[in-house]
Amino acid sequence: MKRSAVSLALAVLFAVSVASAPAAHAQNQDNQNTAARTFNGVIMDSGCAQMGSHAQMETQHGMKASKELTGDEAKKCADTCVQAGAKYVLYNPGNKMTYQLSDQDKAKQFSGDSVKVSGSYDSSSKTITVANIEKR
Repeated sequence: MKRSAVSLALAVLFAVSVASAPAAHAQNQDNQNTAARTFNGVIMDSGCAQMGSHAQMETQHGMKASKELTGDEAKKCADTCVQAGAKYVLYNPGNKMTYQLSDQDKAKQFSGDSVKVSGSYDSSSKTITVANIEKR
C-alpha cells in the first residue's frame, strides 16, 4: 500500500513537471524578446528597406542613385519617402533584416545614418521599442 502511494505521488509529480515545462519555456522566450538588446544598421524608410537599398527609389525621383545605404542622398530619399507615408525603420544590410522603430521622431534625427539602436524587441511585430539611438 505504501509503495503504491509513493508510485502515485511520483506519477503525479512527473505529470505536473511535464505539463509546466512548455509554459516555462514560453515564458523564457517572452523574456528574451523583451530584454534590452542592441541592433546595428541604417535608419531608412520602410519602402527602400524592403528593396534593400535606396537606388531604385532615387532613380525614380531623379536623384543620383547611391550604392551605399548612408549619406546625404540616402537621407534625402528616406525623408521624402516618410513624408509620402513610409515609416523610419532600422535596416541591417548584413542579415537583410528590417526592424520597425517605436520612436519615429528620434529615428528622423538619424535618417540615412549608420547607427546602433538599443531597446527591447518584440519578435511578433518585428518592432524595437527604442531606448536610445546613436551614430556608429
